Amino acid sequence: MAVVLLAFCSGSLAENWQSTVSKEPPGDFPELPPLRATYRFGWSGLTAATGEVHFTKTSGDKFQLDGTGRTIGFVRALWKLDVNYRAVANAETLRPIETEQTENYRSKKVATRLTFTNNFVTRARATGVQGGSAETKTRQFSFPNLFDLHSALLYLRSQPLRNRSVYRLVVYPATNAYLATITVIGREKISVHTGSYNALKIDLQLNRIGKHLELEPHRKFRRATIWVSDDADRILLRIEAQVFVGTVFAELQSMHFDSPRS
Repeated sequence: MAVVLLAFCSGSLAENWQSTVSKEPPGDFPELPPLRATYRFGWSGLTAATGEVHFTKTSGDKFQLDGTGRTIGFVRALWKLDVNYRAVANAETLRPIETEQTENYRSKKVATRLTFTNNFVTRARATGVQGGSAETKTRQFSFPNLFDLHSALLYLRSQPLRNRSVYRLVVYPATNAYLATITVIGREKISVHTGSYNALKIDLQLNRIGKHLELEPHRKFRRATIWVSDDADRILLRIEAQVFVGTVFAELQSMHFDSPRS
C-alpha cells in the first residue's frame, strides 16, 4: 500500500510541474540578423576565459550557432580547456535539430552530440585520452518539445518578455535535462565593454530532471541574472551566476553584424 501511495504521489508531482511548462508558440519578434560576438568569462572581475560566437541563417531555413572558447592566463596553466560548439535549429519552429560540443582538456577529450526529435533527444558522448581511442556511450531522454541552449535562447528572444512574465522550458544542454524557470524582473540601464544599453533584466533558476521525471535541486548552480539589450536585436549582454564556487560572469566584449544595418 505504501509503495502504491508513493508511486501515486511521485506521479502527481511529476504531472504538476509538467503542466506548468510554457506552451506558447514562437513569438513574432523580428529574427536576429547574422552576427559575430566575443565574450569574456571569469569571477570577481578576473578574466579566466574568452569565447567567440557566429550566428547565421543557413540554407534550408535553419539557424546555426558556431562557437569557440578557451581558458587564458594563469587559469589556463591550472586548467587547460578548449571548446568547440555548433548548434542547428529550425528557423520557423525554433526547435533544436542537432548540437555538437567538443571539450579538449590537457589529457582528455570529450565529444557530445545531441540529436533531437519532437519527442526525445539522443545523446552520444565519447570520452578518451588525447590522441587515443574513445569510448562512446549513448542514451535517450524522452520528453516532448525539448530545447537545447541555442534554441531556448531563440525561443525566449521571440517572446514579448513583459515585466514579471514567467516562462518554463525543459532544456537539454549537454548531459542532463533541466526545468528552466525564467522570470523577467524588469528594465534597467547596464554598461558593458561595448557601451551602455537599456536592458531587460531576467532571473534564471534551474532544477535537474531525474530518470523518473522527478525534479531535483541543481547541485552546482543556484541562480543567475541575465541582461539582454532592450531593443530590436535583444543581444545577450551579461550573465552573473551563483554557483558552488561563488559568482561567475560572462560579458559581451565586441559585436558586429555580417551585413550593414539599414
